[in-house]
Amino acid sequence: MLEGIRSGNRVVLGQAITLIESKKPEHQTTARELVEACLPYSGQAFRIGITGTPGVGKSTFVEALGNLILNQQKKIAVLAIDPSSQKSHGSILGDKTRMNSLSAKANAFIRPSPAGEALGGVARQSRETIILCEAAGYDYILIETVGVGQSEVAVHSMTDFFLLLLLPGAGDELQGIKRGIVEMADLIAVNKADGERLKLAESARRAYRNALHLLPPQESGWVPPVHSCSAIEGTGMEEIWTTVLDYAHQTRQNGFFEEKRRRQAAYWLDETLQNSWRQLFLEDTEMKAAWEHVRQQVITQTWSPFKGAAWLMDLFAQKHKL
Repeated sequence: MLEGIRSGNRVVLGQAITLIESKKPEHQTTARELVEACLPYSGQAFRIGITGTPGVGKSTFVEALGNLILNQQKKIAVLAIDPSSQKSHGSILGDKTRMNSLSAKANAFIRPSPAGEALGGVARQSRETIILCEAAGYDYILIETVGVGQSEVAVHSMTDFFLLLLLPGAGDELQGIKRGIVEMADLIAVNKADGERLKLAESARRAYRNALHLLPPQESGWVPPVHSCSAIEGTGMEEIWTTVLDYAHQTRQNGFFEEKRRRQAAYWLDETLQNSWRQLFLEDTEMKAAWEHVRQQVITQTWSPFKGAAWLMDLFAQKHKL
């Protein structure tokens, strides 16, 4: 698989990502070995996270931006995260069908993945998938998320550039956008700035730009701009891409790019460790039964969640003589 990935074989890359997404223990072991083997060949791509409110046109925007990048003789990988039903745990995975032009290009790789139970609309395995795509030689990795949620910090913690897409019409929408998400944005783009919405988009652009002045300066030294664009017409896309390149140049020059990558690596160590502890609990029959017992105590308000968690940790420590 490593040889296939390194040679740019998209079929093998797809199979490798499927292996990473598998929940079977034997597959997870092989997947970890594969990720470790790909790690020395990763890290060279520029990672762009794209998020926005539902209906803002993320897929259309990603396709327009992707085609623009391809025209510069670069290779791109698009990781489109589809929402998963919390009832059936199923996903539509339709992003590839919405990017007909891009998916037909030889230097583009599009991978729709289910968000699963991951917070922030980012698939749990997205971090590992990025490493595989970089080992395959892709210059730019675009991550399209489910939409604006409470934990968009997840996509911010695995990308170099965070782009927030918004619709024309500030007012109530500006009030509804969480400040934390706006603070993370390196660029705000008002999409669908075309036809009758053109004036509305310009008004929204000014409102968002004024709102950004109320936020503290970014640690990177970068001042996030606000642009308007129409992904379906292709207007404003060149300006947005120039902004991305300017950001990459500035943060590499002042050292923030590498510092951010180091922080992200530490963040994902902590996240993986927490997930591993939870998995360790669930794989232990005795601990899983105890967990269910405690859940009932908490649900019936016999115990507080804090008492339940402490009791489980004590039981685990006793069992493993920690």
